[in-house]
Amino acid sequence: MILTSLDREIIRKLQEDFPMTLTPYEDIASDLRITEKELLNSIERYKTNGILRRVGGVVRHQKLGYHSNAMVVWLVPEDQIEEVGQQMAAHSAVSHCYQRPSLPDFPYNLYTMIHGKEVGDCEKVVQELSQATGIESYYMLKSLRELKKTSMKYFQG
Repeated sequence: MILTSLDREIIRKLQEDFPMTLTPYEDIASDLRITEKELLNSIERYKTNGILRRVGGVVRHQKLGYHSNAMVVWLVPEDQIEEVGQQMAAHSAVSHCYQRPSLPDFPYNLYTMIHGKEVGDCEKVVQELSQATGIESYYMLKSLRELKKTSMKYFQG
């Protein structure tokens, strides 16, 4: 697929922070002088052609009052991964939940990012998740500091 100058402008806009409004796509389209439908059609075309995988938001959890964070890796039997993953992802303290292939020296296959407002909150959530799912084999990696929260930028300048 050959990208037009409008395609490049759309991709540039999608890389920026989205407007904090009830109609972010409409607002982006307006800035680009196209309709919201044209914008959404373009985004769908990028996804179909493998140019864009997803549109996602970055939550600045510290600004929301969350100061305790932990990545927890879980060892979940393969036949339970879908059910357990859905249960964990539904918890309000879990911002990310995804499956990864296990490795010979690191058998964990389900990852959750957990946020808490105070020290000890993450541990409580882990205990809740473990009890609710019956998964007892896990390892908690606590965040000490945030090093990077940026995405790749294309067509700059």
